[in-house]
Amino acid sequence: KKSTPEDAPRTPAVIADLVGDNVGDCSARGADLFESIAAEVISAMILGASMSRRAGMAEEVGVGFVAFPLVVHAMDCVVSACGILSVGESQGRCGEDPYNVLKGGYNVAIMLAVIGFGIACKALLDVEAAPKAWLHFYGCGLIGTACAYAFVFLAQYYTDYAFEPVRRIAQASTTGHGTNIIAGVGVGLEATALPALVISAAIVGSFWCGHTSGVVDAETGEAIGGLFGTAVATMGMLSTAAYVLTMDIFGPIADNAGGIVEMSDQPASVREVTDALDAVGNTTKATTKGYAIGSAALASFLLFSAFMDEVTTLTGKPFTQVDIAIPEVFVAGLLGSMLVFLFSALAISAVGRTAQEVVNEVRRQFEDRPGIMTYHEKPDYGKCVSIVAKASLREMVKPGCLAVCGPVAVGVAFRLIGAVTGQEILGAKAVCGLIMFATVTGILMALFLNTAGGAWDNAKKYVETGAHGGKGSEAHKAAVTGDTVGDPFKDTAGPSIHVLIKMLATITLVMCPIFLD
Repeated sequence: KKSTPEDAPRTPAVIADLVGDNVGDCSARGADLFESIAAEVISAMILGASMSRRAGMAEEVGVGFVAFPLVVHAMDCVVSACGILSVGESQGRCGEDPYNVLKGGYNVAIMLAVIGFGIACKALLDVEAAPKAWLHFYGCGLIGTACAYAFVFLAQYYTDYAFEPVRRIAQASTTGHGTNIIAGVGVGLEATALPALVISAAIVGSFWCGHTSGVVDAETGEAIGGLFGTAVATMGMLSTAAYVLTMDIFGPIADNAGGIVEMSDQPASVREVTDALDAVGNTTKATTKGYAIGSAALASFLLFSAFMDEVTTLTGKPFTQVDIAIPEVFVAGLLGSMLVFLFSALAISAVGRTAQEVVNEVRRQFEDRPGIMTYHEKPDYGKCVSIVAKASLREMVKPGCLAVCGPVAVGVAFRLIGAVTGQEILGAKAVCGLIMFATVTGILMALFLNTAGGAWDNAKKYVETGAHGGKGSEAHKAAVTGDTVGDPFKDTAGPSIHVLIKMLATITLVMCPIFLD
């Protein structure tokens, strides 16, 4: 309204913006990946112990399968540190694309992870009865590593303004705000296809690579290595998690550096440098979000399998398949998909309401304290920070209750329906349908929201480099609108869905007994 720059010190909300970058893209993403790693480590240890026992392995051999996840993630710290140390200043790198520099460090980390993974597989997963098992599990790890690398490349392609999708949005900005939104939504929807294929290939490939490892049930002779193979693939994907998280945290550091430059009234040449770094930061943040949803998908698959195993243990009857042709199971699946959309709606609406409170507060301060615009009065930055902090806690009550109570309500309701209609363990079957549909819908929704938001943000950055009229042009105003729409997509709803799908799997696993007859 006052035509102030985005990070101008006269804007009362500027500090809230800087604080939000830290808590959202540093703390929250760290918690997200920590949850994925914790779920994967625990699931893999349980699967390893269960498989080694069923295969009749000696205790000292079984210990290796249990300890393997811990060893891999200890290795993650080492290889990621080496990757970070490989990124440094040198004269030859002056003017080089910052993302390529960061990706160079990632290449170092991932190569070391591949070598370390092979050594860990040979040392801990070598079984006399199945001499090639460690090679198969190593192959599973390589599949996971390749999946991670593919996500890094795809995120760069769809969110870096060096590539066509973001430039397409910038071009659409020249014809107005509406066409910018249409182009951004189109890019976001398109960006779900290739990652979905990558995740699908990783799950199927790792399962069969583990299934053919030669590890069999000691009593029945049935191959039992498939699920553990999927767990190993998840470990392979997360074997460089520390470096990927480092790339993510680069984003808010660069963003806040740009804010400090603006607030301290540095020359335009300095702002150009920080803007370039900020654009790279948007790409690295999108990379981490794609990486997080991929790891969440694999972790949720493991937790889903653990739920079915728990039903088998509690009922004493095999529970290995779910028939979605059963009407109640299909309906539960439909409710699972609906839950993802409703959860996203609540998250995005919460941002909209809070943003209105902040805008009204900023307008009030401009009207009540006209000296702010002439630098004679200092804005009340704390008021905006307080509004946002209180709202973030208040507005997350509904989505949190939905995520916790939704699967429990569905499981208990269909358990009662099963008791009336005479359908055995219908509650557990319905919960399986809910988890499957919610996970699939959540993966695609998160990919759409994360990528569309990052692409809109970098389309604005591309226009600010001077393209299509540069800052202040009509194209820039349209690009700012797209960026505003994209923020709740990529910073609130999208990342929240990563947590949602893991939470659904975890809650149903813990509450399993109440879904049974």
